[in-house]
Amino acid sequence: MTRANVVIMMTFMDSYDDARRFLAEQGWGESATTEAISLVRRVAEGGDQPTSAELLAALVVLRQVRDDLARWEPELISAARDQGASWAAIAPALGLASRQAAERRYLRLSPLPSGTSVGEQRVREVRDRRAADRAVGEWARKNAAVLRQLAGQVIGLPGMRPRKLAAALSEDDPAALLPPLMAIRERLRTSHPELADRIGSVTDQADQLRTASRASRARGE
Repeated sequence: MTRANVVIMMTFMDSYDDARRFLAEQGWGESATTEAISLVRRVAEGGDQPTSAELLAALVVLRQVRDDLARWEPELISAARDQGASWAAIAPALGLASRQAAERRYLRLSPLPSGTSVGEQRVREVRDRRAADRAVGEWARKNAAVLRQLAGQVIGLPGMRPRKLAAALSEDDPAALLPPLMAIRERLRTSHPELADRIGSVTDQADQLRTASRASRARGE
C-alpha cells in the first residue's frame, strides 16, 4: 500500500466496522478483535511487520475493545454482587489489593443514574450520600422514641394498613421509619392534620440534616 493510501486510511478509517472490514479484506478472518490482540503481541515481541494500514486498523479495533471492556466490567461486577459475591472476593479477580479499591473501581466505571457524571465525580457523590445517610441515621437513633411513637399512632388509626411502615417498625434501625412516614404524611393531611404536621416536623428535620451534610462536604469541611 502506498504512503498516500496510508494517509487516506488514517483520515477516514476511524470506525470499528470500517476497521473490521478492512482487516477482513487483508485476510485476517472474522475475528478481528482476536487478530488485533494477536497482532499487538507479535509486534511487541518483534515478530511480524504489518503494514501501517493494518496497524491503524488494529488500533481502531483495540479502541473498541477498551470501550467494550469499560462497559462490561461494571456490569459483570454488578452481576457478581447480585449473586452474593463480596467485595473482598471481587478485589483479587480485578487484580486489586482491597475491597475498598474494588468498590472504588466499580463506582469509577459505572455511569450515574442521571448520566451526567462518571468516574471520580461518582465516587464523591456516593461518599457524600453515604455521609448524609450516616448523619441522618445517627439523628434517627437519638430520636428513635419519637419516630416509633409516630409510627405506632399511624398504625393504630382505624382503617389504616400501612404495611411498609409496620415492617419498618419491626426493624432495629429507626431510620427505616423515615421513608414510610414521609410517604403516608400526605394521606393524613385531611383526616388527621395534627399528626401529619408532627410527622412533617420530624421528617423535615431529617431532610435539613441531609442537606446540611452535603453542603458541608461540598465546602470541604
